[in-house]
Amino acid sequence: MRKLLNTLYVMTENCYLTLDGENIVIQNGENILARFPLHTLENVVCFTYKGASPALMGACAERKIGMSFYSPRGRFLARTVGKDYGNVLLRKEQYRISDDHDRGVSYAKNLILGKVFNGRWSVERTLRDHAYRVDEDKLRRISGVLYDSLGKIEKVSALDELRGVEGKAAEQYFSIFNDLILNQKEDFTFTTRNRRPPLDNVNAVLSFAYTILAGECANSLYSVGLDPYVGFMHGDRPGRTSLALDLMEELRPIMADRFILTLINTKALRASHFETQQDHAVFLNDEGRKVFFNAWQNRKKETITHPFLKEKMEWGLVPYIQALLLARTIRGDLDEYPPFLWK
Repeated sequence: MRKLLNTLYVMTENCYLTLDGENIVIQNGENILARFPLHTLENVVCFTYKGASPALMGACAERKIGMSFYSPRGRFLARTVGKDYGNVLLRKEQYRISDDHDRGVSYAKNLILGKVFNGRWSVERTLRDHAYRVDEDKLRRISGVLYDSLGKIEKVSALDELRGVEGKAAEQYFSIFNDLILNQKEDFTFTTRNRRPPLDNVNAVLSFAYTILAGECANSLYSVGLDPYVGFMHGDRPGRTSLALDLMEELRPIMADRFILTLINTKALRASHFETQQDHAVFLNDEGRKVFFNAWQNRKKETITHPFLKEKMEWGLVPYIQALLLARTIRGDLDEYPPFLWK
């Protein structure tokens, strides 16, 4: 089993990353803020304006250390990829499946099945733990709708039909998302999903979490030899990591949504961790990002039992394991892709 190493998050906007021997050095002007051994890292995520030296980017690519760059507000900019990533035969088969409607739909169905299943689990979890604090009848009704959607997904034969079922299920899921927020209602109220830009605190942290999770899914796909830009559910679009977005679908409710609900309900995130721009866009501020990533790293270290493999592993390995299972399915080692069905 692959070992989960550390992810280095660099959030000081004006710092620059360089290579010194086998270490990453973080500099702010002439001052050295920190240094970290390369062998302890598997990802470097930078929210800086100045970026990193070519020598460091080359060293990370050579060692298969994922390196991603974002604007300080969380907009994805770029990532480094090593020359030895990928298996051409595996990718050619991935492209053939993507171009074959019937084969592509079978993969997309299982990915969306995982998304709806895990969304329903999140609703059921709130009912189990906090039935006295929510509208129980309302949540049970939505849980039933999501359950019915699972049967509809299994019966679809066309991608547009699948997108229709998924869209309606997502609409129902988000219709009760505000009911899952149990504390700080005055500062964290969810009415509808909005982005580009997010217009409230809940949407701001949702968009931020989805961006980070999509990046981790893309890195995982690269690491097993797949092309994150060619998907089955999300169509081809220049610059869009369609397969990473496909893979992220089943993980959103449990690795992002549930995580965010915990941050809000435990009051780890507060209104003071957000800032509003002149155009009414809302973003996490520096302190908010620190709170987010500290909790994100701690969550990734928690041990779970994988529902398909029945093996113990850390949460942070789940995107990689699912990418590995996807690659094995494309190679023909598995009859069909096993989505991550969390219970």
